[in-house]
Amino acid sequence: MASQVVMHQPTEASHDPEASISLNNFRWGEVDSKLHTQTTAAAAAPPPPPLGVLSAFHGNFSGTGLNMIFRPNSGPPKGTTFTNPITPAAPTPPSENVLEINLTTETLKFADTLGSVPNRGLEGQQDIFLNGVPYFQSVNDVTNFDTGKADGQPQGIHAEPGVWMHVPASTDPAVGASLVRMGSIPHGTTINAQALESSVISVNSGPIFPKVDITPFIIGTNPPKKVPAGTFVAQTAKNVNSPRIPQDLTKFIAAKTITQEILDDPNTVLATANKGKNIVKTQVFTVSTDPTNTILGGGTANIAFLSDPGTKGPNANAASMTATFWINTVQSIIRIPTLRPGQSVRIAGAEPQPGARVPTFAVKPPTEGSAVAPTTEARQIVVTHTEIQYSQQVNLNFAGLTWPHISVATLVPTTDQVVPPHVLHTPNGDIPLHQTAPVHNGADLQQPLQNGGANGADDKRHVLHTPHGDVPLHQTAPPHRGPAVDEPMEDAPGDEGVEGVAVKAGVTAKE
Repeated sequence: MASQVVMHQPTEASHDPEASISLNNFRWGEVDSKLHTQTTAAAAAPPPPPLGVLSAFHGNFSGTGLNMIFRPNSGPPKGTTFTNPITPAAPTPPSENVLEINLTTETLKFADTLGSVPNRGLEGQQDIFLNGVPYFQSVNDVTNFDTGKADGQPQGIHAEPGVWMHVPASTDPAVGASLVRMGSIPHGTTINAQALESSVISVNSGPIFPKVDITPFIIGTNPPKKVPAGTFVAQTAKNVNSPRIPQDLTKFIAAKTITQEILDDPNTVLATANKGKNIVKTQVFTVSTDPTNTILGGGTANIAFLSDPGTKGPNANAASMTATFWINTVQSIIRIPTLRPGQSVRIAGAEPQPGARVPTFAVKPPTEGSAVAPTTEARQIVVTHTEIQYSQQVNLNFAGLTWPHISVATLVPTTDQVVPPHVLHTPNGDIPLHQTAPVHNGADLQQPLQNGGANGADDKRHVLHTPHGDVPLHQTAPPHRGPAVDEPMEDAPGDEGVEGVAVKAGVTAKE
């Protein structure tokens, strides 16, 4: 257990440039209610529709990741030029493109749920009521050519306002409950990506990540007919004369931030980010603008500059998008110092690996005279929090090829994770320490599960990257009952005459 230090609130805020989203208490409802008296309408108002797995999308998150995109290059005078000469010169194929690699920081902010969004049915189809979560995503490039690390000056490369929606089942069309992500990208593309809710897989272990490949392939081929190996030298890490940003990866290879392994499989970054974490539950699902169940609909829409074929083909048509999300429950141990009645404390979790982002846990013991007695002795407790990981592929069509554009990130809550008072009175929080799962060291993520069943059941973690998996949801174990994470601290530091404090892992505790 890492030692800790008590500090005055607040803890240092994130330096990530970010945008926020707020609906200012906006709440969706039915205008039909005006047809009835206020009393009748209020009494008959149903609870908000369910969100399903989307209920994990609340609060604010930030983190780090990687972006890899082949983009067109028109050459001089306004195209991309390079310090090291490339052969052939742009825009002569195969130098009509640039492979841009970005080490990234990211913020993802969720607004309050929308409430009950009515969609009106026709004739035999009754009305259905959706619910959703608006979001705003911002991504910055922090690639530092001098250090080979993600510590450069932030430069915005992506901004996306959107909304996640949970759609209930319907009879006409006959389709089960579904999830949909609708987003708008300033380059000139909007997306509508969907998945059946039944495709969500939940397992009581950490995720496994399928391999993804950025190699271009011929448009319209299925399975993809990839270009021959070596066609695009930018995919070779040691090549310093390729149409790539950065051209020289020597420092990045040394820092292990951009390596040949990462070029071959960007999802390697996700597996590396999980080293040292104790992930006790994972929910995974994939949304696509081109879902296998065509009744779901969806798609992309692009401005003319991107999609119009013109005389040479489109400049860069965003033809499709597929994104897989892993919602991980991460378990950890924190030690709370001695607290006086009514005193609050904020504790930064221990880093699973040097430099990793960690959440802050807010602890406020009950005051004297409350139903639960205050805790005044130091102790360690088990807590959990939610992390979001994703791997997204946008297929860009230009120059006769489809070019996979891959983005990955691991996001940690920046909203305080509130520890419920009852956890403070359980010797080790909600979970006895001897029952906690072993900490993943990253290397074992590809190993078979140690199944204790008498029948020697096969490892089921492959379902985490199978479109519909093979484990019915009702067969999964109940979700871990961890601390609530969506309640703000009720008062500011110093309330009740006691100064709030914050605790950071790393050095000796003291009052």
